[in-house]
Amino acid sequence: MYDVVIRGGTVVDGTGSKPFLADVAIVGDRIVAVGSDLGPAEREIDATGQMVTPGFVDMHTHYDGQVTWDPHLTPSGWHGVTTVVMGNCGVGFAPCRKEDRPWLINVMEGVEDIPGSALAEGIQWDWETFPEYMDALEKHEHALDFAVQVPHSAVRGYVMGLHDSENEQASEAQIAEMKAIVKESLEAGALGFSTSRTPLHRTAEGVFVAGTFAEIRELKGICEALSETGKGIFEVADEHMDVPKDLSWLEEIAVDTGRPVVFNLSQTDFASELWKKGLEGVNAAAERGVPLYAQSAGRAIGILMCWRGTAHPFALTPTWKRLSELPWEEALAALKTDAVREAILSEKPENPTLFEAYVTQSFQKMFPLGECNYEPTPEESVAAVAKATGRDPKAIAYDILMEEDGTGFIYFPLFNFSDGNLDLLHELHSNPNIKMGLSDGGAHCGAICDGGMPTFMLTFWSRDRKRGTLPVEHIVRRQTKDTAEFYGLFDRGVLKPGYRADVNVIDYDNLRLRKPVMAYDLPAGGRRLIQAAEGYTATFVAGQLTMWKGEATGAMPGKLIRGEQAAPAEAVAAK
Repeated sequence: MYDVVIRGGTVVDGTGSKPFLADVAIVGDRIVAVGSDLGPAEREIDATGQMVTPGFVDMHTHYDGQVTWDPHLTPSGWHGVTTVVMGNCGVGFAPCRKEDRPWLINVMEGVEDIPGSALAEGIQWDWETFPEYMDALEKHEHALDFAVQVPHSAVRGYVMGLHDSENEQASEAQIAEMKAIVKESLEAGALGFSTSRTPLHRTAEGVFVAGTFAEIRELKGICEALSETGKGIFEVADEHMDVPKDLSWLEEIAVDTGRPVVFNLSQTDFASELWKKGLEGVNAAAERGVPLYAQSAGRAIGILMCWRGTAHPFALTPTWKRLSELPWEEALAALKTDAVREAILSEKPENPTLFEAYVTQSFQKMFPLGECNYEPTPEESVAAVAKATGRDPKAIAYDILMEEDGTGFIYFPLFNFSDGNLDLLHELHSNPNIKMGLSDGGAHCGAICDGGMPTFMLTFWSRDRKRGTLPVEHIVRRQTKDTAEFYGLFDRGVLKPGYRADVNVIDYDNLRLRKPVMAYDLPAGGRRLIQAAEGYTATFVAGQLTMWKGEATGAMPGKLIRGEQAAPAEAVAAK
């Protein structure tokens, strides 16, 4: 008798094969059969009319602190994700001496917009070295699997000291010491080493993250740990404008180490054609057999503007700055008055940076989010509506923010929307050299809410988009088998005998994203934008039912993944 049989579902098995009707049987933590009329089981789930997929593997998250207090790694755990990879963009919390903990919190707060108070109260520190960090994480129960990467900023601070790590170039001896730390961490089971080179990544104090301007010799020296161990990948949060000139040294590291190298690829409004150079670079590398890849988000990387968020059109006006210090109920009451409305609309942002001015005043880039409209037309922008109606765009923006008792959202597609549509992402997600990433689950708590990317990919790209969709089997593969195998997790991401029983049962026809909300559920009452979903009937992790119709079951089968995971014997034999 099987432990579980999921009966009669439409199986989308993660390989890219066409969907087919079948039962899926589970014993222990493994899938043991996929076929027709399978025998009885202790637990049976009727999946008639529903889709059965592998659990989703999200390769770009920032749960490095949250993993110590949240066993479900929300919001990812609400969206069929069964494995996450953390430690991206060169930021994280190990290695770290006790006295340096506030510094790393300051880094994460600035780069990933995670409230520092939440991190300070929530992180359960029990480590100094990176292997000790991994050991500490294993002590906590989790509902889903997670893997870690070694962050450059933390390693640099640990070796060079906090001040020098942010302001100086490393000596050869320091590079050797950093390489040794990364090597030790890879041997302990870390899946990679990450760094950031974008000036957009600054600490909460406005300082460029340690390593942003590190010499390429430093990165090459550290990455020798990858070739010497034969383990791990190198992940780079690159400066968007620098991608074309950086392709050469990125490819050199991929060639020298023989290990995968991946960088972020997005379209920016300031150089809207530049992404094509990155695409050409990875395509050319693939033709030469070089493991150089890019990763791209599933939609525009968009700011959700709201009164209580990090960014909105009036965030830098004097009146709002005063109101933002008040309890929300008092601020809301004031916002509803004509006097405050007129005052805010008459004011200009105070001392904005170029980037802040762009975000707060580009009304042609602002759209009412409505019912989660992530590909609005140019005619729907605040600027276009203002022109068509003869109104002040600031007044229209104010009214949108005041919807639903002051909880309305303006959507500002920051990246990937320069053409007024998502056609470029259709091209990127059709390319095997571009990996599915950048959901940033757990990060950008006050501005971006993309942790529900797996649900968006299924609903938008395979079902709802009016400008052209992609096959559902392709979309499933991109966030199961492809993301798993990129990080060497060959034991998951496919619904076939021998693979891990990480499985989703999805009411695909009724699957939808709920509207985002600003919640205050982080430690110390910290804020974060969250977005749930409807339509996930069941999620299994390692054969245990962890989510049932949107509710956690209490099962905690999740584990820290240490190193690459071998493919099941059945899959090896089949090859």
